[in-house]
Amino acid sequence: MSQSRTYEVRTYGCQMNVHDSERLSGLLEDAGYQRAAQDATPDIVVFNTCAVRENADNRLYGNLGHLRPVKDAHPGMQIAVGGCLAQKDRGEIVRRAPWVDVVFGTHNIGSLPVLLERARIQREAQVEIAESLETFPSTLPTRRESVYAAWVSISVGCNNTCTFCIVPALRGKEKDRRPGDILAEVRAVVAEGAIEVTLLGQNVNAYGAEFGDREAFSKLLRACGEIEGLERVRFTSPHPRDFTDDVIAAMAETPNVMPQLHMPMQSGSDRVLKAMRRSYRQDRFLGIVEKVRAAMPEAAISTDIIVGFPGETEEDFAETLKAVEQARFSHAYTFQYSKRPGTPAAEMEGQLPKEVVQERYMRLLEVQERVSGEENAKLIGREVEVLVAEGEGRKDSARRRLSGRAPDSRLVHFAVDDDTDLRPGDLATVTVTYAAPHHLVADSGVHAVRRTRAGDAWEARNAAPAEAGPGVLLGMPKVGVPAPLPVMSSGCGSD
Repeated sequence: MSQSRTYEVRTYGCQMNVHDSERLSGLLEDAGYQRAAQDATPDIVVFNTCAVRENADNRLYGNLGHLRPVKDAHPGMQIAVGGCLAQKDRGEIVRRAPWVDVVFGTHNIGSLPVLLERARIQREAQVEIAESLETFPSTLPTRRESVYAAWVSISVGCNNTCTFCIVPALRGKEKDRRPGDILAEVRAVVAEGAIEVTLLGQNVNAYGAEFGDREAFSKLLRACGEIEGLERVRFTSPHPRDFTDDVIAAMAETPNVMPQLHMPMQSGSDRVLKAMRRSYRQDRFLGIVEKVRAAMPEAAISTDIIVGFPGETEEDFAETLKAVEQARFSHAYTFQYSKRPGTPAAEMEGQLPKEVVQERYMRLLEVQERVSGEENAKLIGREVEVLVAEGEGRKDSARRRLSGRAPDSRLVHFAVDDDTDLRPGDLATVTVTYAAPHHLVADSGVHAVRRTRAGDAWEARNAAPAEAGPGVLLGMPKVGVPAPLPVMSSGCGSD
């Protein structure tokens, strides 16, 4: 294979998919491919798909259709499809889009380079879908998109049976990594320059059940607190069923665990939660919120909510609005229910008309926007230390602005003077001067700058040859310009 062959990975869905794409990129580079330059036509296009939303299929096949003439015009180009939709549709993808070269599942992403080479030599499509996990993904090479913030998987799969969710069927049963392996990876990414780590799992706080330690997750959080150079620890997503007091104590007592919690509620109605098979009720959920706020008054709590689940009545929806008012979420990822073939909810009676779901969805948005704005307004006048992200901030000001995340993960756009020396990965102390529902503004200037190892790492990588492309292959030289980690929903039954 020529060393000059290039690739592009296109990612859809949750943080788990984003992290899987980092591994796909690492695998391809380890096999000798190079990331395609921006606006160049790559030799390999990999789609890492999501199957959660109703339009996921249409989006994939539409994108594949647009790519067909590009492939026809570039002999030797290959197209691969992986991720949850590939696990679900399998050979159907090649039947509907016969110009696809490789289809691989969620359990065998490590096979991609071999499958591409086999398809090239045999000149026929390769479909390989493993039924169970072959190798824990974190053992694979990884090209991380950021030197200053990193994802670290602690488990894969899900043991829950939510009636709206297809993820367990596609990701398999929960499989936990050993604590020593997780901490070794955290130390490795910190050594590479990261100062923020997000622990990932479909249900992170169920971690340890596989090897019989119900307090394993809280122990893991405390162990992260002992890693020198690790300044910020986050995790997503916990399940309310498994949220225990030892986790709350570990969050409150471990200084580098951030005062932030994303915990999917999905509905405020006990009746709907039962139909969803969510194994908790409104009182349980709000009780966790109350305990977290008692231990960490400054915590920002966010959630996922599904509107229009089959059989949801106006009274059920009113319970959701009540819970939103009471929980005071900093923000919420809100979704209109999507019927997914293969899930119990798809066959339930009481599927709601689109216009009813849309009307309730808009009312929910209105309430949550108001609550978010009110909660953010409480921060006006407060000093926050912001982890500087890549790129410029909002352009609605005469002054130059940068952006970053506060400890509670709120997005902050802050003004900087032209001579302020700040790099992505550095920490800037600013005072909040304005609050909107989805962001904060700090226009009074930067009060203090803390230059970090992460900023040093970004600067070193930014100075490397640009043609090498963005990202950092763990254990390899740092090259190119990183992108900030995206912020999205948990993937717990919603995209």
